[in-house]
Amino acid sequence: MDGVGGEGASAAAPLNQWRRDVWKLFQYYLDKSTPHTVYRWVGTAVLAFLYALRCYYVQGFYVVSYGLGIYLLNLLIGFLSPLVDPELEPSNGPMLPTKGSDEFKPFIRRLPEFKFWYAITKALCVAFVMTFFSMFDVPVFWPILLFYWLVLFLLTMKRQIMHMIKYKYVPFNIGKQKYKGKKPSGGSGGSTSRGD
Repeated sequence: MDGVGGEGASAAAPLNQWRRDVWKLFQYYLDKSTPHTVYRWVGTAVLAFLYALRCYYVQGFYVVSYGLGIYLLNLLIGFLSPLVDPELEPSNGPMLPTKGSDEFKPFIRRLPEFKFWYAITKALCVAFVMTFFSMFDVPVFWPILLFYWLVLFLLTMKRQIMHMIKYKYVPFNIGKQKYKGKKPSGGSGGSTSRGD
């Protein structure tokens, strides 16, 4: 009886080792892709285009697309929201500046960009695979789903933008901010001498 369990465990050992090796390789390439933001997003856009093309080609899977849209909207809200919401939590730690005289604190997202990208890419892959199984192709009247999703998107974005305006934060930073120094006063009207 011991031999039967021992044989099953020894047969599973190479499979577990292979699984660990594949996971390490996947994690290695995922880590290498971290600094290549533009290439990652271009790849995800290509994947989204392939998914849309697949749904258009088979003329179905509207419920899968609706579910994907709701999930992506949820991710977008996490991406646009601050880590510490001043509306929900008292300020024990870093908080968004509310006055011009407050100290500058960088915007820290609830959902970082890399995790945002990774979750979107995984969701698109899962939805794409689901389009190959007919049990996920539930017949629905798709214009109603599209209309409902658009209304949900507009209401959610309105609420998020009002939150941004109320607490005066912008969730995007374009490039590194540079210190420009004080501007010279134009009152002297002449050139400066260096004392050569």
